[in-house]
Amino acid sequence: MELELDRTQLNGYEALLDTTLFQEETLEMIVPDACPDILRVVETDGKVLLRSKEAMEGRVELTGTIRACVLYLPDGESGMRHLEVSIPFRACAEGKDIGPGCSVTACARLRRADTRAVNPRKVLVRAEAAVDVTVFSPMAESICSQVPDAAERSVEQLTETQEVYLTACVQEKPFSLSEEVALSASKPAAAELLKSRIVLCRGESKIIGNKLIFKGSADVSLLYRGEDDGVYAAGGELPFSQIMEVSGVGEGADCDILLTLSGGDCALTGGEGRTVTASLDLVAQAVIREPRTLEVLADAYSTGRPLNARWETYPMARRVDGGIRSQNAREIWETGTAVREVTDCRLAVGQVVRSREGEKLILTAQAEVNVLYTGEDGALYAAQRQVSVPCALEVPEECQCFCQCEGVGEVYAAPSAGGLEARFTLDFRYRAQSRQQITALSSLEPGEPRESTGEQPSLVLRMLEQGERLWDVAKAYATTIADIISANELEDEAAAAGRLLLIPRKR
Repeated sequence: MELELDRTQLNGYEALLDTTLFQEETLEMIVPDACPDILRVVETDGKVLLRSKEAMEGRVELTGTIRACVLYLPDGESGMRHLEVSIPFRACAEGKDIGPGCSVTACARLRRADTRAVNPRKVLVRAEAAVDVTVFSPMAESICSQVPDAAERSVEQLTETQEVYLTACVQEKPFSLSEEVALSASKPAAAELLKSRIVLCRGESKIIGNKLIFKGSADVSLLYRGEDDGVYAAGGELPFSQIMEVSGVGEGADCDILLTLSGGDCALTGGEGRTVTASLDLVAQAVIREPRTLEVLADAYSTGRPLNARWETYPMARRVDGGIRSQNAREIWETGTAVREVTDCRLAVGQVVRSREGEKLILTAQAEVNVLYTGEDGALYAAQRQVSVPCALEVPEECQCFCQCEGVGEVYAAPSAGGLEARFTLDFRYRAQSRQQITALSSLEPGEPRESTGEQPSLVLRMLEQGERLWDVAKAYATTIADIISANELEDEAAAAGRLLLIPRKR
C-alpha cells in the first residue's frame, strides 16, 4: 500500500510563446468627393486598435484595425487636409503546445506607415503593425514536501529548499476613458482635426488583498488646421486609476501591467473649434509573478523495511535579474530642405534584437523618429530616421531574457545645421530567468522484506567517498544520520568528512 505523502500544490502559468509579430497591410483608397484633389502627400500617421486575441489548436490569432491618417496639401486650395483610412489586419503565430485553454496577452502599436498618391484622386496606403504577444498555458503541479509522521513510521526523509519564480496570475480588464481636451485660446480655433496620437503610459501598481490597483495615463497629441489655415499642435493627459480582481498571489508579487487600445478616437466637439473629446477603449492586462520557496521531498527510506521510491522531475523557472534600464538617444541628420520650425514629432519602436559581447547581453531596439516640420519656404515636410539604441546587461549566457521596450517622456526635435536633431528616451523592461529541473519523490511503497543472509556485523568502519553524503551512507546501511553522529561524537554532518566512521546498523 502506497504511503501517504504531504504535497504542495503549485498553480500558475507557463509561457509557451513570447514574440513580436509584424503585419504589413496595403490599401488603395479613392479620395472622397467632399475632399479636394491631392497635390502632395506630406506624411502618414495612425494608431493600431487590437480587436481580438484568441488561442487555438497549435496557434494564436490576433485581429485589429490600423487606423491611418494621411496628411496632404490640396491642389488649388490652402491649408493642410487629411484622409482617414481603416485597414483591417490579422496576425498569427504557431506553437505546438498552444490550445484553446491558453491565456494571451498582446500590445499593438504602429511601426511605420507611408502613402503614395497614384493620382490626385487615389492613394495607396501601406502600414505595418507590431504586436507584442505572449501565450500562457495553465500549469498545475503537485510536489511532495514531506512524509507525515515519519518518525512513527521509522522513515528517514531528506528535504531540500528550492527557490522558484512562478507566473501566478494572468488577468485582464477592459475599461473606457472619455475626456475633453481644451485647445489653447492663444491660437486660432480649429477648422479641422488633422490627426490624433495616443500614447499609453503605465504608472504605479499595488496588490492589496485580492485587488490589484494600478494607475496610468493616456497621453493625447493632436494636430489641427486652424481657421487661418495654419497647422497647430495641442495635447492633454487623461489619467486613470483602475481596480482588477486577482487571486492566488501575495501583496509583494511583481506586477507587469500591459496596456493596449481596442477602440475609440478623438473628435472636435462643441461647435466653436476649441474642444476635442477623446473617447478611448482600453484593455489592461496584468501578468503577476512572484518568488516562492518550496520544501521538496528529495529522498526517503525506512530503517525497518525496504521502500520502493519513484521520482519525478519538474521544470521550473528561477529569477536571476530584472528591472528597467533607461537609455537616452540623440540623432542628427540632414534633410532635403532647410528646417525653420518643428511642428510635430513621434517615435515608433520596432524589434528588439539580442546579441552577446563576451559576458554581456546586448539588447538593441530598432526605433524610427518621424518629424513634421516647416521649411524655409513655408511649406510642410516630413522626415524619418532609423535609430538603433543598444542596452548592455550583465546576464549569464544560459539565461532567458524577456524584454519590452517603449519610449517614455517627450520626443524632442529641433532644427540643426543642415537638418534636424532628435532626442528621446527608451525604457528597456527586462526579466532574466534560468531554467532548473527540480527532482522530488512522487510515491513511496513498502517493498519486500529483506532476506536474511546470516549474521550481519552491528558496526561497520568506513570513510565517506568523494561526493558522498552522510545521508547516502545512512540509507545504504538502514541506519540514521543521528545515530552515526552520536556513535562518532560528531558536532554536525560537516565534521564527518575525511574521518573513519563507525556505522551502527539497525538490527
